Amino acid sequence: QVQLAESGGGLVQAGGSLRLSCAASGRTFSSYTMGWLRRAPGKEREFVAAISWSASTTAYADSVKGRFSISRDNAKNTVYLHMNSLKPEDTAVYYCAADTRYRGTLIDYRYWGQGTQVTVSS
Repeated sequence: QVQLAESGGGLVQAGGSLRLSCAASGRTFSSYTMGWLRRAPGKEREFVAAISWSASTTAYADSVKGRFSISRDNAKNTVYLHMNSLKPEDTAVYYCAADTRYRGTLIDYRYWGQGTQVTVSS
């Protein structure tokens, strides 16, 4: 089992940048696929980005390609989401998630964090 804690959310102007972090507990972090997902007000939860356990494979939603980047540091049990050129439509609660299976663009992860709010003002 793994426990996840997100940080780094906040209020930013359109065009700005943020870096979200997700710290994982447990000694087997390197064996988990990690993902970032988000839920905007009034919308369903949606896939944002995913990274395999070795970081050899990544996936992104079309809406964030070229603007967001996912990375991980297995030595620090941490996964990151680097967000650039933020838009008001990126406003959402961002969740970190983990699974032993690579999920690609799917959202059915086994383990979830509590989420961190990102608000982009126009």
